[in-house]
Amino acid sequence: MRSPFTPYVADDARYSKLDYVRTGRSGLKLPRISLGLWNNFGTDRALETQRDIVLRAFDRGVTHFDLANNYGPPYGSAEEQFGRIVAANLRPYRDELVISSKAGYDMRPGPYGDGGSRKYLLSSLDASLDRMGLDYVDVFYSHRPDPETPIDETMGALATAVRQGKALYAGISNYSAEQTVAAADALAAEGVPLLIHQPRYNMFDRKPENDLFDTLLDRGVGSIVFSPLAGGLLTDRYLSGSAPAGSRMAEGRWFTEDALSETYLERVRGLNGIAEARGQSLAQLALTWVLRQPAVTSALIGASSVAQLDDSLDALNGTSLTDDELTAIDPLAVDGTGR
Repeated sequence: MRSPFTPYVADDARYSKLDYVRTGRSGLKLPRISLGLWNNFGTDRALETQRDIVLRAFDRGVTHFDLANNYGPPYGSAEEQFGRIVAANLRPYRDELVISSKAGYDMRPGPYGDGGSRKYLLSSLDASLDRMGLDYVDVFYSHRPDPETPIDETMGALATAVRQGKALYAGISNYSAEQTVAAADALAAEGVPLLIHQPRYNMFDRKPENDLFDTLLDRGVGSIVFSPLAGGLLTDRYLSGSAPAGSRMAEGRWFTEDALSETYLERVRGLNGIAEARGQSLAQLALTWVLRQPAVTSALIGASSVAQLDDSLDALNGTSLTDDELTAIDPLAVDGTGR
């Protein structure tokens, strides 16, 4: 574990360790794998462990760190923890980092702490910047569409953040294809392009394949997919058919052992066999699979340890999937598995 008092110097070879690809039609390049600070970066976990994960990621070439106002627990604590790491270790490298945050889901009580209103989004961004100790974020997202707020208002708030210099780019998350078109048009009317979409996508959640990916390619919008490992269901953690201590499932976070059905186990064990034949872990196969999509700019992973981070990043060392492998994967990668 790295001492917080030891001066941090980034690995000189970090930019030779993974590929960077252009985000849609923009000039911004993102690493093929980015680090999300959703579940493992609240004040319920040791700051030293979080620091080790973040700095290891940067040393391996990960430049993009993704947050949201309510990440934790408790809400806001992931941004606070990340801000401490930036202040202590990454401040000299700020211009080399792509830092994103979001607002749209529940953050605080009352009518101005949820949804897509201009009031909520812009006040939330100011609070996020304060928590992280930053002057700006690189990407500010509308975390979800709000059916009670006109999309012009929500996108207008993102455009204001860009014009104020508090965000360099505008993004959306969890929007349908139709909503994405409306958001892109509303932003264009403000003179601000839609940079990126953040949808959920993995072998067991394939809905973006229906029409969203085609829409993103048509509009020149990048995408960074979250939950590429299906919250851990696409790792070797549950291959035995039970939930190990300390896992999200054992803690009752996001899913329970009911997800470990015979159908799930049959499919995940079949996928694990394909991974082993390729010399990969199941997690690495799952990441290779999502990154095969032309519309996917980057895959957003979480990590609870440096070892877990390294295993995910090592997916980029594998070969592309062959047509035969994709054919073998397809009947096992079934939307809705594990739910």
